[in-house]
Amino acid sequence: MLRELSIRNLAVIEEVHVAFHHGFHVLTGETGAGKSILIDALSLIVGGRGSADMVRYGCDKAEMEAMFDLSPQHPVWKQLQQLGVQYDPQEMLVIRRELSSHGKSSSRVNGQLVTITMLRDIGEHLVNIHGQHEHQSLLRTDKHLEWLDLFGGDLLLDRKGQYGTVYRELVGVRQALREVEDHSRQNVQMLDLYRFQIEEISSANLKPSEDETLEEERRKLQYAGKRMDAVSEAYSLIYGGQGLDVLSRAITKLSDIQSYDQTVLNPLIEQLQSAFYQAEDAAFQLRDYRDGIESDPEALTMIEDRLDMINGLKRKYGETIPDILAYLEQTIIERDKIENRDELLEELRKQEQVLVAQAVKLAKELSQLRQHAAERLSYAIEGELKQLQMPAAKFQVKLDRSAGDVEDERVKLNATGMDEAAFMLTTNPGEPLKPLNKIASGGEMSRIMLALKSIFAEIDQIPTLIFDEVDTGVSGRAAQAIAEKMSALAAKCQVFSITHLPQVACMSDHHYEIRKQIQHNRTSTSVAELLHQERIGELARMLGGVEVTEKTRHHAQEMLDLAHTLKGA
Repeated sequence: MLRELSIRNLAVIEEVHVAFHHGFHVLTGETGAGKSILIDALSLIVGGRGSADMVRYGCDKAEMEAMFDLSPQHPVWKQLQQLGVQYDPQEMLVIRRELSSHGKSSSRVNGQLVTITMLRDIGEHLVNIHGQHEHQSLLRTDKHLEWLDLFGGDLLLDRKGQYGTVYRELVGVRQALREVEDHSRQNVQMLDLYRFQIEEISSANLKPSEDETLEEERRKLQYAGKRMDAVSEAYSLIYGGQGLDVLSRAITKLSDIQSYDQTVLNPLIEQLQSAFYQAEDAAFQLRDYRDGIESDPEALTMIEDRLDMINGLKRKYGETIPDILAYLEQTIIERDKIENRDELLEELRKQEQVLVAQAVKLAKELSQLRQHAAERLSYAIEGELKQLQMPAAKFQVKLDRSAGDVEDERVKLNATGMDEAAFMLTTNPGEPLKPLNKIASGGEMSRIMLALKSIFAEIDQIPTLIFDEVDTGVSGRAAQAIAEKMSALAAKCQVFSITHLPQVACMSDHHYEIRKQIQHNRTSTSVAELLHQERIGELARMLGGVEVTEKTRHHAQEMLDLAHTLKGA
């Protein structure tokens, strides 16, 4: 659940810090007070789109921070793990979003920078926001099947996963079949090219790192004369010149006076003797190295020819020898495909037959599970609608065969199976069932959406639901029914509602007033949780308008008492 929300410099809000609780919260206030700005702030927190004009005039940036208290089993922790975000399920989850006046945005989760896409993936597990126009998503039939599958439970979702795996394999096999069949003429030309490339690379008999070894050998042969001169001169200076002779004479001179000061002279003599032996050994190694130096123009020519050939292959097939060898391996595969085209076609067609049979079997099982789920969902929604003062409403999830993109003589398949779902409704006895976009009014759509959320609240495990004036267009007993439904829904998750209806406000567990004020010629918005007498005053204002009388206060108190009775408080 959402524990705390802090907002700075967002629209008309200068600074607001609000603590929330379990249960049903309402936010009320005069029109234009800034109630929806709190919803905008939460939308930004969970990855909503922001713009520079949302920043308070004269400020550099807007800042929003929210703290969530979640159970260790909540699915958001798994999402954080997949995204590589550090977390501790025993601690609060903190999300921070900043929006600059230049339109740039930054987001942090538990102090770690994340992208907007990552934030959106995290946020969809935390908050579900429904505005007065949000019910338009109910009119999208592409969403209806998704909701039905979610309602169907683990068995249906497991079958859907199995089907998806088989379907993707089937699409891949059919794509491969089309490629083999469509490129027959081109394949003849490509076969000659592949054979030439394979012969050219194979005949080179390349070895990994061969070019590096050849480059080193070429350098040695190119500079054989220069190496010979330098090594010979170094050998002569050490052995044939005065190098060793000078060290030997120095050792003899010091040995003559060694007994006079052994403490100092003994170590010096040992160092000179060691240097003598090391210099002598180095001289012998130089001699052996000099004797091994050869000038071989023929070998140099062969190496250069080999390197030219390798460089030519690099220009054609890859920057390194491993790249060339990888190209050879892939080319052999492509050649074999063409040479074994008939065998490949036969194998692909066999795979296709097997996968089609599997996909059709799974699609039919999936369709049957959906049919059972559709009946249960229709019954459940009708029950919810009756509680929302729509007793004559009939709801049905209609399943039709889809216009699939993979055809079989028995069914047409697509990525989700063989079904299309559409939510059908009639609100008046004797009228036929029709799609939602053909039948429902705005007030009816609000109640249908609330009925759906009541059913799906436990399934999707989203801890915080926000309803932004979804009670628009309803009044009287219907408004009371919506209030009671949101109150009941708050037993499963944390519920917020922005409302102008006192019937809804009185049913809340926690009441917040959004107030606009002008100080120093600047407009700012404040948020305050209302206690008992303050709450009565706000309800009286909602009932009576600008003028609050004893009668409206008495009526407000009566509404609160009745609400407590209804909730069993």
